[in-house]
Amino acid sequence: MTETSIAMEDGVTAAARVSSGRGPGALAGLAIFAVLVVLAGVVLVPILATVLNGFKELGDLQSRPFSLPRVWVWQNYWDILTGYRYWQVLGNSLLISVLTVFLTLALASMAAFTFAHLRFFGDRFLLSYIQLGLMFPLATAIPPIFLRVRDLGLLDSYWGVVLPQVAFSLAMAVLLLRNAFKQLPGELLDAALMDGCGYFRYFFHITLPLSGPILSTVAVITFVDSWNGFLLPLIVFNSESRYPWTLGLMAYQGQYSTQWQLVLAFITLTILPAILMFLFAQRYIVSGLTAGAVKA
Repeated sequence: MTETSIAMEDGVTAAARVSSGRGPGALAGLAIFAVLVVLAGVVLVPILATVLNGFKELGDLQSRPFSLPRVWVWQNYWDILTGYRYWQVLGNSLLISVLTVFLTLALASMAAFTFAHLRFFGDRFLLSYIQLGLMFPLATAIPPIFLRVRDLGLLDSYWGVVLPQVAFSLAMAVLLLRNAFKQLPGELLDAALMDGCGYFRYFFHITLPLSGPILSTVAVITFVDSWNGFLLPLIVFNSESRYPWTLGLMAYQGQYSTQWQLVLAFITLTILPAILMFLFAQRYIVSGLTAGAVKA
């Protein structure tokens, strides 16, 4: 048998192995798929269990926590949707999150544009100083934040929560936005400056319209982080009328501590807005992180 025929037979065998799904590439793909299925199950099973258990009677929930309801009790969700407390905590959370997202995008985009296109004395030091915020979690700064909020007279006010959340969101937002802004073609800025377009017009009319994906990414991450905040509202708010959903859930759980089906239904309805926003903006999040995660 000639070398040519042997090589042809080896090629046919390899092609048959890959086409039949027994090649190394196919096995690696199956392994990755299996890992992703396990990870998806770890995330989805608790969410599905929470949603389904909200439809159960208390006895059914206690005896069969991981099964479908014997009787679908829609009244559990209806009682929460028609109650005042749910809409109150939802409105508080929405107000805090929207204010946090708006201020974070406004401040971070302007700072990122400055660091991306302008050079001035101490710019690298100032950028590194801002990025230090990535190293300190919010919990480590609770005592000084409480003292500062108290001294400013912002206790039991929405701004006492919004402003610290904005401060802790700026490091991540500036990092992503600066890297994304630096990837825009430099010829655009040169042409704009030659045509008499200043930095302000270039920022508002060119940079921001071309940066929709990364702005959406920062907005969604900031919104979800603010929406799920618990520790900061806990130390700032004293009035239940200002509670976001995380504190409202704690108060609701204390009132209905023996009716876990109502508590689970309340949890489902309060986390639903953040999940829906994340799903709708998923395409922008992926593209935005890809654009903003490349080192400049």
